[in-house]
Amino acid sequence: MQKQRLFIVSNRLPVSILEEGGSLKVLPSSGGLVTAVNSFVAMSGNAYKDISWVGVPGCSPASWMEASRQLPQTAFRYVPVMVFKEQYDHYYNGFANSTLWPLCHYFPSYAEYSEEDYLDYLQVNEHFAETLEQSCVAGDIVWIHDYHLLPLAARLRRSIPGLTIGFFLHIPFPSYELFRLMPRNWQQHLLEGMLGADLVGFHTMDYAAHFLQSVQMVLGLNHDRNIIRQKDRLVKVDVFPISIDYNKFSQAYDDIEVSTMRQKLQVQLQGRKLLFSVDRLDYSKGVHHRLKAYECFLKQYPEYRGKVVFVIVVVPSRDGIAKYAERKRMIDELISNINSQVGDITWQPVIYQYNALAFAEMVGLYTACDVALITPLRDGMNLVAKEFVASRADKRGVLVLSEMAGAARELSDALLINPNDTRELAGKIKEALEMDAEEQALRMVQMRSRIAHYTVKDWAEDFMSELQQIKVRQEQYQELFLADTDKRKLLDSYSSAHRRLLLLDYDGTLVSFCNNPTQAVPGNELLDLLHSLGSKENHEVWLISGRSSAWLEQYFGHLPVGLIAEHGAKMKQQEGAWNTEVPFNSEWKEAVRNIMERYVRRCAHTFIEDKEFSMVWHYRNADPFQGRLRSSELAAELNKYLIDRQLEVVCGNKIVEVRNSGTNKGTAIRKLLATRTFDWIFAAGDDKTDEDMFKMLAPIAHAHTIKVGPNASYARYNLLKPQMVVGLLRSMSELQAMQAI
Repeated sequence: MQKQRLFIVSNRLPVSILEEGGSLKVLPSSGGLVTAVNSFVAMSGNAYKDISWVGVPGCSPASWMEASRQLPQTAFRYVPVMVFKEQYDHYYNGFANSTLWPLCHYFPSYAEYSEEDYLDYLQVNEHFAETLEQSCVAGDIVWIHDYHLLPLAARLRRSIPGLTIGFFLHIPFPSYELFRLMPRNWQQHLLEGMLGADLVGFHTMDYAAHFLQSVQMVLGLNHDRNIIRQKDRLVKVDVFPISIDYNKFSQAYDDIEVSTMRQKLQVQLQGRKLLFSVDRLDYSKGVHHRLKAYECFLKQYPEYRGKVVFVIVVVPSRDGIAKYAERKRMIDELISNINSQVGDITWQPVIYQYNALAFAEMVGLYTACDVALITPLRDGMNLVAKEFVASRADKRGVLVLSEMAGAARELSDALLINPNDTRELAGKIKEALEMDAEEQALRMVQMRSRIAHYTVKDWAEDFMSELQQIKVRQEQYQELFLADTDKRKLLDSYSSAHRRLLLLDYDGTLVSFCNNPTQAVPGNELLDLLHSLGSKENHEVWLISGRSSAWLEQYFGHLPVGLIAEHGAKMKQQEGAWNTEVPFNSEWKEAVRNIMERYVRRCAHTFIEDKEFSMVWHYRNADPFQGRLRSSELAAELNKYLIDRQLEVVCGNKIVEVRNSGTNKGTAIRKLLATRTFDWIFAAGDDKTDEDMFKMLAPIAHAHTIKVGPNASYARYNLLKPQMVVGLLRSMSELQAMQAI
């Protein structure tokens, strides 16, 4: 297999350019994404033809040209995206971090809605697209990272359709109730941007579920087992919990610099217990809440005063945003108060550093501390928690972890807390300090095993594997559509056949759906077409519908076609009488109606249709999310009620139907074929109820089955719209007319 080129795209390049005394200095950047992707690239070896990292360098073009001569040797090449400083500020500090970040981290009161920031956000994404267009060609892989670049995938898809595009969100995706706080056109554009990717990845199922709900509510797109049909493409939504380079942290325990740092700390502590936390400056990290809980712990358990020290490191971040500067002042003041009010001359309860740590310092603190406090108010994953666990080769130490962090789903052996519950956190600090060595080891072994078996390499390879699989599925999916060559073959076989059978669903197949089903009546053109087809020699045309026999009789009873009502419950041959083999029993209807009426009251714009052999709850006109939710609840309640009865619940296209068991379109057609012989069969339908028909016809070589719409099916082909089916039927009618001449 030919190797592909890979383009990793993130807001910033993994280097920082600093100007000091008139000269430039190039420093490697820090952060979870940089660490993860660097590890992945290092482990990828020769898996790709070449790898490029695309991002903003944070300096002028002239400075970049000079700095590029000092760039460290890496496995990838750097591709800079040049952005004006003021525009970047609106994009980054503005929309990305003053709108998206607070909403995604459940701080809606912090969110700002600036049209100017939003427009610059789109413009910077345009700069990214233009830069990529200069390097990318069809067949390349583009892996886009994070909330700064939500519109980019769709923009690239328009200009280079043949790209393989993955998108991964490193922060939480908020619930729809928060996402909808943005102006509607922003919501639509951002979601459509993400759906430009072939694969959209999240850390947890919660985030993926929130995204799918927002897509359904804002764009009206449903999903089938996490696969969204966006126009003519399949987009997969999946979960990939990002991880770390496990071996790097585990093996660092015995590193000389780390050991020296650990021993130095132990001497300085003089037998005191050590609590440790490290965070980037951000209101979502819960640093202030953590300090308040520590203060509560010292006041509630005074016996620990003088016996414990809390080392807290805060890494500077986004100083230009007012909320961050305000947060730093709050942290500074609280630490000062704790040290002055609770501490004394011989003991300082909190040791505070506002700076980044070198790797050896970080791991030294990880491996020296008794308790790691990782308690964000909301966090996409939190790799610090995983780094701490991986570094504890001694199987000691206790992790106190916020249940609001994505990492909590995997590190369930930590002491999980609600970071807003000050007393609970204070109590867990005490529990952690008093935990015996045996329990510490038991918990740590479990967590280390999980991380060891899903490293950052596994995360990236998992994502890339799923990306390739969805591309294969897209190709298969596209082949399902009835192409021109397939259409010609179908019509050729139609022309050469001697006895033909046409089986046609009605709603969604011959006509588009209406909000009120009674209004979906056939027009004269359709009636004329059906009359023409039904009148042909050696033709049998059957309408097989979920409609009642009375409705079908009213509109089609005068045509030379057979009619099958209520999905097979009643049949009527041309110019014959209606007959049924289904025993009539309406005793169940009153109870089912009572259940359905409760859901009509609970879900606005829904209604009940009472047929002879079935009863249907329609929710096509309801709020999409509420309708879907209530339909699931109704189906579950009906299934529970109908247990041991000869009835079944069928969930169709915006309906929930109760009907007799074993009555479906497949059994009706089987009876039809038992008394007739055909050498050419055509069947078209759009709903789940038509799958019984497609499944029954699948083994028959001369059966040509069409699913209307883009959904996977037992049918051989798909056509997108009812108009295409009618057009195909018109071609058949015209062929017959030509043969008769």
